[in-house]
Amino acid sequence: MMRVTFIHADGQGRTEAEAQPGDILLDVAQAHLMPLEGTCEGQMACSTCHVIVDRADFDRLPPASEMEEDMLDLASGARRTSRLACQIVLTPAMDGLTVHIPAESRNMQAPR
Repeated sequence: MMRVTFIHADGQGRTEAEAQPGDILLDVAQAHLMPLEGTCEGQMACSTCHVIVDRADFDRLPPASEMEEDMLDLASGARRTSRLACQIVLTPAMDGLTVHIPAESRNMQAPR
């Protein structure tokens, strides 16, 4: 098992989540009711699953593709360490990853 920490949009709350190598970060976030829409189902037709990766963890992720960088240009509140959660496949090297939910995030899906 791996651990992922989600820092809530208010900057105060945090959710610790367990994940398996190979899990997609968006799926882990949604399973723990994080407000990430991700309605394009990983096709990078939107930026609604945008997260801000903690600076200390950013270099543990593979580089973003050119297409992902283009989509991040459309993300509200994007930062230098922003990534699309649908594009992050967790690996053992990412154990302990911390990501911040942007204040601009929204979830239009029904609560689970």
